[in-house]
Amino acid sequence: MEARQLAFELGHRPALGADDFLVAPTNAEAVAWVDRWPGWPAPGLALYGPPGGGKTHLAHVWRARSRALLLPAAGLAGLDLADLARAPQPVAVDGCDGILAEAALLHLYNLLAENSQYVLLTAREPPSRWAIALPDLRSRLAALPAVAVADPDERLLAALLVKLFADRQIRIESGLVDWLVLRLERSCDAARRAVAALDAAALAHGRPVTRALARDVLGDPTAAQEGG
Repeated sequence: MEARQLAFELGHRPALGADDFLVAPTNAEAVAWVDRWPGWPAPGLALYGPPGGGKTHLAHVWRARSRALLLPAAGLAGLDLADLARAPQPVAVDGCDGILAEAALLHLYNLLAENSQYVLLTAREPPSRWAIALPDLRSRLAALPAVAVADPDERLLAALLVKLFADRQIRIESGLVDWLVLRLERSCDAARRAVAALDAAALAHGRPVTRALARDVLGDPTAAQEGG
């Protein structure tokens, strides 16, 4: 996969193509598994990790590659399996956290496996930690490869911040990204919250997105030593 930047689950038209995904040590194994399709050793794959880490983006990449149906986990109960049986295709189920329509997922898994098709599941936790009541579903999910998409290192966090600002079409002060990387919690969710807060503050007060704005909005325990 030729990839350069990482896009995440945002409400501001994030880019979700393969070329928008930055491959880094924290997600390289997951990317390799997506690239490996259709040579998976099982009828499916589970991607898990913290919010905003790129799981949904990878599901979109896989959907484009496999021509899969992509639906939220909440849509499982309303999925027309009879219609899918007439024209089987791969299915990606995004956000398999909390209460699942277990019977629907089991029937979907069986239908796809019987037709040599695949399912991709995303969640915060691996399937082994899901509260699954149906033994048949639990055993099938246990047989799937489960691959982590971890929180970013400093290099990936910097690239993520650049991408998040670009997705919102925000011009930023030179040096702001490095300033943020040194101060933010090293997580995709923290980066996403910070960019959203800066965007909202800049719009509300008519200010450019600078280190001064970031100090005002996010706080900075080292501001006194920096001299402004």
